[in-house]
Amino acid sequence: MSSATPTSARVRRLPVVGALRLGRPSDVWFKPALSVVAAVAPPSLLLMTLGRLDLAPYTMAGSLCALYAHNRPYAARAKVLAWVILGMLGGLAVALVSASLTRNAVVLVTVGALLAAVQKAVCDATRVGPPAHVILTFVSSAALFVPQTLGQVPGHLALAAAAGAWAWLVGMAPAPLRPHGPERRATAQALHAAAACAETARGGEEGAGARSAAYAAVHAAWQTLLVVRNRPSTTRRALERLVIRAEVVLAAPADADPARLRSWARAVRGTGRIPRTGDPRREEDGLRPDGVGSRPDGAGPCRTDGGARLDDDSLRRDGDLLRERDELVGVAAERAVTPRPLSSRLGPLTPAAVRSALGCALAGYVSLALGAERPYWALVTAASLYQANITLTWSRAVQRVVGNLVGVLLFAAVAPVAQLGPLALVLCILACNFGAEALIGRNYWLGSVCVTPLALLVTELPGFQPTGELVTGRVVDTLVGALVGFLAAVAVTNRRAGRHVERALTTVDRAGEHAARVAADPSSTPAALEAARRGLAAAVVDLRATADAAAGEWWQRALPQERVVLAEQAAHRTLAATVRRRGLLPDPGTTSTYTYTEGASP
Repeated sequence: MSSATPTSARVRRLPVVGALRLGRPSDVWFKPALSVVAAVAPPSLLLMTLGRLDLAPYTMAGSLCALYAHNRPYAARAKVLAWVILGMLGGLAVALVSASLTRNAVVLVTVGALLAAVQKAVCDATRVGPPAHVILTFVSSAALFVPQTLGQVPGHLALAAAAGAWAWLVGMAPAPLRPHGPERRATAQALHAAAACAETARGGEEGAGARSAAYAAVHAAWQTLLVVRNRPSTTRRALERLVIRAEVVLAAPADADPARLRSWARAVRGTGRIPRTGDPRREEDGLRPDGVGSRPDGAGPCRTDGGARLDDDSLRRDGDLLRERDELVGVAAERAVTPRPLSSRLGPLTPAAVRSALGCALAGYVSLALGAERPYWALVTAASLYQANITLTWSRAVQRVVGNLVGVLLFAAVAPVAQLGPLALVLCILACNFGAEALIGRNYWLGSVCVTPLALLVTELPGFQPTGELVTGRVVDTLVGALVGFLAAVAVTNRRAGRHVERALTTVDRAGEHAARVAADPSSTPAALEAARRGLAAAVVDLRATADAAAGEWWQRALPQERVVLAEQAAHRTLAATVRRRGLLPDPGTTSTYTYTEGASP
């Protein structure tokens, strides 16, 4: 969390070493890595057998769609993957038709830059990612500089569509084995984050960062659980109860048991039975805390929780099951809310889209001026830089340059092996695909070490080319794309960032006042209280993301950091009050906790 002291955003130190620091690998790093190999291998090997490996770039465009939506529930993943494939085909179609109609490099670079801007804006607005727009931009930009005729376009699009359909099947393949895998992982991450928040509070530390991370993890878990709006399954209802428990911890972290939270997280992450905190729907049937209830016909005890024993400690207060049932009523009410239309989410992304269009176009033009025949790599490099703010964009530029320079050295070492024959080339491409997705979670530059030789090997599918020329051209294009792209980001700063923070503060204030009124009203329904609480929680998460993004922008007036911190603290107290209002925590016996005070000191 930011300091409570307002600071100017004009003077910033741009990180270098910190940008290259390795992090922990993703919990599911192997899933996209294995998925992309499974999606790329069959089409490429089939084309190799047919002697048409020159067509593999088109099938690879569809196969790379398997990288998307691994954090989505399978019902939502099916839709997201379908839209990604359609988006890829749309960008590819524009690129292939443009390449068929003109060979003017300036025109093609302009088309590529506009495509990159549209792809970034749509991916950011719909939160499709990782890898977001970068793969789509790579596919469309590369296709712009492949000689094409209009008669060939339908066939090439058909190959990409067929490979995309195969990628869809690969992405959905785990569903029969682990139908709730993504939801389980998101819930486990929320429980782990809540445990870390509780441990910090027990240690007497302020724990602002841990609390902010915990709120973000819980918010992400709800997004995963609520993205599917049909009637929830029994498993998803059990996961929702665990996320509710994580929310309770955030209201009173010092009273929580981190060991139990981590134990729940481990159990949820696996394939075993989900730890249950109670089944509200079964309480009327005489359910006892040990998970044994009376049969409706009075014939004796029966299991009513699917075979899982309930947690005795979590049911130590009378009426706890009814309260959780009320929580789930609120969840159902939130699931029924219609998401905001896409058009309303695109407006705030205008600066990012302008940055992408300008930076990609200028990078391509400069690359052309330096004699490049296919400047798409400079364009893709510029497109890959643009993050939420200037500071993050600089970090990505450092990562991209370092990763690409090391990557061209790796390509120089791998090229002699790849040139042994078509099979060796395909195997090298598969190895680079796996390495890129396995390593990119540690740091972007580490993944780029494999992405660079992968891109260079793909250019050799139609025929082998001199290694020295490929290496030299890639180094120049990388440096040009990173430098020009970053300069464009500096020139097109997000001057609306300060206004976004003010708007986010206003949203938090209004959501907090509404939640306080609802919590203080004895006649409030469970659905109304849950809707108010979730609205305030979402507003707090959005405020932190907006403030962090604005803090990394240059040439901005001083941000109201103190107001941000105090608004967060007041919102956290109100969230705790709403939890107490539901009876999930003991009421401290004061009415002041139900009052939302804007800018109040803790």
